[in-house]
Amino acid sequence: MAVSRVPADLLGGHLQVLARAAETGRLPERADLDAYHEAGSRAARLGVPLRDLVDAALAAAERRPAGNAANAGNSGKAVGAANAARGPAVLAALRRAVSALMEGYEQAQHAAIREEEAARRAFVDDLLLGRAERLAERAEHFGLRLAESYVVAVARGLEDGGQDRIERDLVARFGSHNVLVAVRDGLLVCVAPATLTAAVGEFAHHVRSRFAPGWRVGVGRPQRGPGGVVTSYREAASALDLADRLGLTIDVVRAADLLVFPVLLRDRAAMEDLVTSVLSPLLTARGGHGPLLETLEAVFAAQGNQTAAARRLGVSTRAVTYRLERVRRLTGFSPDDPTQRFTLETAVLGARLLEWPWD
Repeated sequence: MAVSRVPADLLGGHLQVLARAAETGRLPERADLDAYHEAGSRAARLGVPLRDLVDAALAAAERRPAGNAANAGNSGKAVGAANAARGPAVLAALRRAVSALMEGYEQAQHAAIREEEAARRAFVDDLLLGRAERLAERAEHFGLRLAESYVVAVARGLEDGGQDRIERDLVARFGSHNVLVAVRDGLLVCVAPATLTAAVGEFAHHVRSRFAPGWRVGVGRPQRGPGGVVTSYREAASALDLADRLGLTIDVVRAADLLVFPVLLRDRAAMEDLVTSVLSPLLTARGGHGPLLETLEAVFAAQGNQTAAARRLGVSTRAVTYRLERVRRLTGFSPDDPTQRFTLETAVLGARLLEWPWD
C-alpha cells in the first residue's frame, strides 16, 4: 500500500489539525503550515514519492472519526448535522495542508536540482583545468568512466539561456551519464565519450539552431583519461583560434584536420625566415601584395582549380592565371610545380598565422 511507504512520524500533527477544524471550524495556523512545509521538504529529501505523500494525507482524513467523546451523548441526528456543518472547514484545512506539503516538496526538489547542477558544473570545470582532487570519485557520481576515451567540443558565440536549452536537449537524447555541458572561458563546452559519435554532431546541430551568426564549433581529438579530457579541450579551443587566424570559413573545425599547423608554429623563427624569404618580393608588386596573396590562398583552398578560385575571388580565370604568373616571376616559386607548391603554400599559411607582413 502506498501509505506504508511514508514514515509514520512525517505527518505527526495532521490528525490533530483536521480534528480541530472539524470541532471548531478553525483552519491550519501559520505554525501548522510551516510544519506541513517542512514535512514535504523532508519527504523529498527522503525520496518519498509525492503521490504517496499526498495519498497519506488524504487517507488520514478518510480515517478520521466522524464524532468524538464530547458528542457521545448527542443523538445521531445532532452529530450528523454538526459534522455536515463543519465538513467544508475540514476540506479547506485538508486543501491547505496538502498545498503546503506540495510546496515544501517542490522547493526541496528544485534546491536539490540546483545543487546537482552546481556540482556538475564545478566537476566539469575541475576536469577541464586538470585539477585531480577526487576526480575519479566525483566522475562516478555523474556516471563517467574516466579510464575511457572522451571527445571535447567547444562552441563560440554563446547567447544567454542557450547553454541550458542545449544541455537539456543533449541530456534528453543521450542521458546525463553520457554528456557533460558547461561554460568555460566564454565557450560552451561539451564532453562526450569517444564511442558516442553522434554526440558531437548533435551538439553542433543545436549550436547552429540557437547561436547567433558567427558561431563556430571546435572539436578536439579522442583522448583517454582525465588528462586526455584536458588535452582534447585545449585542442578544440586551439582549433577555433587557428580557424580565425587562417580565415577559414567552415563552421565546425576539427583539431585532427589542423595537426600540421602546431608543427609549423613550433619553430617560429624558422617559419618567419621561410615567410620572409619566399614572400617578401610580393611587397614590391604594383598594387600591393594583398591581391597576390589572396589569389594564392584561393588557389590552394580550391586544390589548384583556378576556375573555382576565380569564383571564390569574384574575378575572371584569366585574372587568376595572370596573378599566379606574377607570383612566379617575383618569388621564383610556381604553384604548378609540386615541390615549389608545397614551399609556397607553407609560406602562405605561415604568413596568415603570423599576421605577415610585419611592421
